[in-house]
Amino acid sequence: MANLFTLSPASTPSFFRKITPVSVPISKIPKLLGQSHFSSARSTHSSSFAMAAAATDTTKNRVVPAIIVGGGRVGRALQDMGNGDDLLIKRGDSVPLDFDGPILVCTRNDDLEGVLQLTPQSRWTDLVFFQNGMLEPWFHNKGLGEVDQVLAYFAVAKLGEAPIDGKTDTNPEGLTAAFGKWASAIAERLRVGGLACKVLDKEAFQKQMLEKLIWISAFMLVGARHPGATVGIVEKEYRSEVSDLIAELASAAAAEKGLAFEEGLEERLCAYSRAVAHFPTAVKEFKWRNGWFYSLSEKATSESKPDPCPLHTAWLKESKIV
Repeated sequence: MANLFTLSPASTPSFFRKITPVSVPISKIPKLLGQSHFSSARSTHSSSFAMAAAATDTTKNRVVPAIIVGGGRVGRALQDMGNGDDLLIKRGDSVPLDFDGPILVCTRNDDLEGVLQLTPQSRWTDLVFFQNGMLEPWFHNKGLGEVDQVLAYFAVAKLGEAPIDGKTDTNPEGLTAAFGKWASAIAERLRVGGLACKVLDKEAFQKQMLEKLIWISAFMLVGARHPGATVGIVEKEYRSEVSDLIAELASAAAAEKGLAFEEGLEERLCAYSRAVAHFPTAVKEFKWRNGWFYSLSEKATSESKPDPCPLHTAWLKESKIV
């Protein structure tokens, strides 16, 4: 039971003396007070859910439908960020002509040749490459020019799992970046998936691409010198080795491309290593990663010039990689 109060008509001075307590079951209270307040509350609650759903739909609708080449972890994650209108094709399948929009290439680097052959030449300008490593020589060789690229600083641990953003203590805003005509569309897709993504011009993108190339080449090679070492162990226990190698590779890359890196390169790369400390280390896809730096060494040697990456060359030979 609950106590309600009825008010008898009265003048102001006698108002409080006229309050009469009345016992009423709690279940009857809505009927006494009227249903409008409770109906209004339910209506507001329902409206909130409807607005949230509409907002989600609006966000999803901003994602430009895409062809996604590669059904691995990254490809599936990108598809999950879409609105159901994407076309996922597997490695070895032809890219259709009648599907407008970006073509997100999420295969291994060594599969790029096959992807290009199965893509109509009229659609090459829609290709968006998500691969790590130095792709510029391959782009040039194929006559692709300045194609779209994405530096993916996020990780998908297992197929079907949500991606983890590679934000660091030096770059809390995120490191993933996109370049090219579809860059804004890619950035929006990633944001829908909860990932940060910057849209950069060519010069800024090239610097960041080289930084990631230096990171993967340096940390993987130092890790190879210490079997079983993760990226985190390299950063923590072999910091002096990786620091020397970062400095050497950065100097060689800057000289080759005629650019200057922003201050704090080593700390940015080490901060990223702390963010992905569990990653294993191994020198893979040599042609696309460490191979680019080794090609600079070979070129210099053939011209009787000093090796721009002597430490890198020595450690590659020590690990029997070259």
